Amino acid sequence: MHRIAVVSQPTHSFDIGPVPVGRGKIFLIAGPCVLESEIHARTLADAIQRITADLGMPYIFKASYDKANRTSIRSFRGPGLVEGARILRSIAQSTGLPILTDVHTPEDCLRVSKVLGDIEAVLQIPAFLCRQTDLLIAAAHTGRAINVKKGQFVAPLDMQHAVLKVRDSVAAMSNPKPARVFLTERGASFGYNNLVVDMRSLPIMRRFAPVVFDGTHSVQTPSAANGVSGGQPEFIPVLARAAVAAGVDGIFLEVHDDPAHARSDGANALRLDKLKPLLEQLLAIHAAVS
Repeated sequence: MHRIAVVSQPTHSFDIGPVPVGRGKIFLIAGPCVLESEIHARTLADAIQRITADLGMPYIFKASYDKANRTSIRSFRGPGLVEGARILRSIAQSTGLPILTDVHTPEDCLRVSKVLGDIEAVLQIPAFLCRQTDLLIAAAHTGRAINVKKGQFVAPLDMQHAVLKVRDSVAAMSNPKPARVFLTERGASFGYNNLVVDMRSLPIMRRFAPVVFDGTHSVQTPSAANGVSGGQPEFIPVLARAAVAAGVDGIFLEVHDDPAHARSDGANALRLDKLKPLLEQLLAIHAAVS
């Protein structure tokens, strides 16, 4: 039998504020793709928090202050780093939720971390940038939890190198605390304008880090609709159920109250009113397989 060689490295479990990662309890990362306005972000954060509190599910609010990899230069990118980080900090302070946002350059890691201050926050490395060593090092040096999205072009086993870049960078710091790094699967390129999820990637990557499954970007059809990305949101529940059955640590969902009018990635977003029924299914599956 062919065996996959993996660098000997323990799977680290850790906490992001009240959210346990890799400790056997499934958690949720959810919110709009991009910050559209402070009122909209607060409304979604409050609504999702009520749902997860009812279900007893740990929750991290996500939204990006800048979407730097939009298909078109005319696409909405967000409010920018200073205003966006201020909004995220304010939401975290009023709700007690950890937050997650993308970073795109090494310089932005320290800048956004300073604006966020002492709130619990995850810096997310976008899939297209998962091999960028300087970005991974800069994110690690903030001391914050890091979510590295697996590139659509990267084999699951090769993501161990991104994990080790973060862990080694943290270990080299003075008075280092244990690195907090996890990975997110979001599908692999399959021909043009399509993605496919290989469920084998989930247990492979869990050998060296906690793993989250992105149920919304995995149903995206990149650049497939006249210069913008389309999606097949009807398959979100199918893939999410399969991922939880395969044994992931968390679920990532872009959630919107009105996907048809979302400023980014509405075509593959989960509608807010469908979130609770889906989470109930996922929690039942998780309890069964655990």
